[in-house]
Formats: sequence, C-alpha cells, structure tokens
Amino acid sequence: MLSKAGQLAQALARGDRAAVAEALNLVEDRRPEPRAEATALLAALPRERLETQGHLIGITGPPGVGKSSLAGALIRSWRRQSRRVAVLAVDPSSPISGGALLGDRLRMLQHQADQGLFIRSLAGRGELGGLSADAFPMSLVLLAAFDVVLVETIGVGQSEVDIVSHTDTTCFVAQPASGDMVQFLKAGILELPTVVAVNKADLGQVARQAAQELEACLPRRRQGQWQVPVALVSATSGQGLEMLSDSFDDHRHWLMQSSRLVEQRQQQAVAWGVKRLRLEFGSFGVERLGGEAQLRRAWLAGKRSPFEDLQQQRQRCMKLWHDSLSGGSQS
Repeated sequence: MLSKAGQLAQALARGDRAAVAEALNLVEDRRPEPRAEATALLAALPRERLETQGHLIGITGPPGVGKSSLAGALIRSWRRQSRRVAVLAVDPSSPISGGALLGDRLRMLQHQADQGLFIRSLAGRGELGGLSADAFPMSLVLLAAFDVVLVETIGVGQSEVDIVSHTDTTCFVAQPASGDMVQFLKAGILELPTVVAVNKADLGQVARQAAQELEACLPRRRQGQWQVPVALVSATSGQGLEMLSDSFDDHRHWLMQSSRLVEQRQQQAVAWGVKRLRLEFGSFGVERLGGEAQLRRAWLAGKRSPFEDLQQQRQRCMKLWHDSLSGGSQS
C-alpha cells in the first residue's frame, strides 16, 4: 500500500488541483511534522519527471517593467495551445503579516472554469536573491503536475539573481527609456538571462532602439553555445509574443539536444540546498560539513532526493554543534 506521500505524488502526476494545493501548503508549513511530510513528498515525486519533463521558466526584471502583464499575455498564449500552466508569483512581504502584498495581481487572469491554469502567490520574506526559500520546492511540486511552470520574481537587482540558478530558462524583461541600461551592465545582469524581452513595443522607435542597444551589449558566445535572443514585445497588443514563446521552446530544445537539462535540474536542487544550509548555519556550519564543494559533489552523486540529503545535513550540523558545546562544557 502506498504511503501518504506516495498517494499525494500520484495525485499530482494526474494534475489533481486539490492535491496541488495540499502539497504546496505542506511545503510552506514550517512545523516539524509537516516539514517531514513535505520531505517525504518531494522524495516521492518521480525523478524522471523532475529531471526531463516540463519547462521551468523564470521571468524577472526591474519593478514596474510590466512583468505581470507580460506573464498574463504568455499564459493566455500557452493556454490557447492547450498547455497546462502553473504560476508562482513571488511578492514583497507585508511588514505586518509577513504575507504577500500583491497576492491577487495574477489571480484576476484565472477563470474558475479553467482547470489548466493554477496560480499561487508567495511572500519573498525579505530573502536576498529575489526568491523565497519555498519557491524552488514549490516549483517542483508544480512541475510534477503542469507542462509549464512560470516563476515571477519581485524584481532584479545586483543581489536578486537566484531565479537563474532555479529555473531552466530565465527571461529578463526591460522597458524602453528606463535609464537602467548602465546599471544592468555594472551589475553584470545581462550575462545571466537566456532570453531578453523588451516590453512596450508599441512605443515604436524608442522600443526598437532599446532592443538594438541590448543586442549590442549581450555577450557573444562561441558556436554551439546558446545565443541569447532579444524579443521586442507588447503585453498589451500581443506583438512579439509568439517569438518570445518560441525562444523559450528553442532554449529548452537546446538544453535537451546538448544533454544539459538533467544536469541543470540537478544543479538547481544542489544550489537551493547549499543556500539553505548557509542561511541556517552560516559559513562556519557549511565548512564543518566539509565545505560547499564537497557538499555539492555528495549531493550530485547521491541516490536520494536532495531534500532528504538536506534534512540529513541539517541533522549532521546540529549534532556537530551539540557535540562541540558538550565538549566545551566538559573542558
């Protein structure tokens, strides 16, 4: 007989919306018992599905650039193609409740009758990197049930680039005449995305000029490497949306053809786990566990779920800390 985690994982694979909501709530719950259940669930998700299926897309850019509007236009385009779509919208946290401040900004897109669209907002909780701690495991839950999982960040800055290491394809959204180009270059942000979209193409020449400037600034890569395309789009009129969607598909195809997708998905889990350990136990704790490089090698070589590995490393670190205190008190 299947365990509770196994039953929930099977329901996710069927696309059961109630199971999706239950699983996401479980991942967000910080209490010890639900955390253990969430670890078991994540370990029960089919590895093949998590490593090779679906498409995990990140969308980022400065606040106010039109990310939500563009996300809405993309969602409508994907649904017309009968793709099942899930969205994680990471919002600023309320200083009072700790919850998402803009939790309903994308829900207006979701019609109750559309069973192929699922939208979830979650609070960033002030974490550097632009994503909350729960965003990555929640994206895997959604990946088990949907064809496309879109993760939208709060915004991008010099430190808010976690979206790159936690998604297959990252779209950076810019807008014309924003004055941000020099800052993007200083921060090295233009070296990170796999697709660039210039929103508000309906502005005409100023939008075309911005796209040309971005194309000139993007690093040129060797033959066989992915060349970052620049799509001139309008979330309002729909101009360029097909090109942008095709660019996402082309990048996923390139990842598959070059045998990079499985490795990239594995690296996503490892990057998330190492960051969790560093935030919980600090650099000293990570070093006590053997250092970041050793942790990465162990996780990549392991047969267990990275979430099980994370729990084991947490327990190891707590034991080392307890042993050091006990040794210090005895001396």
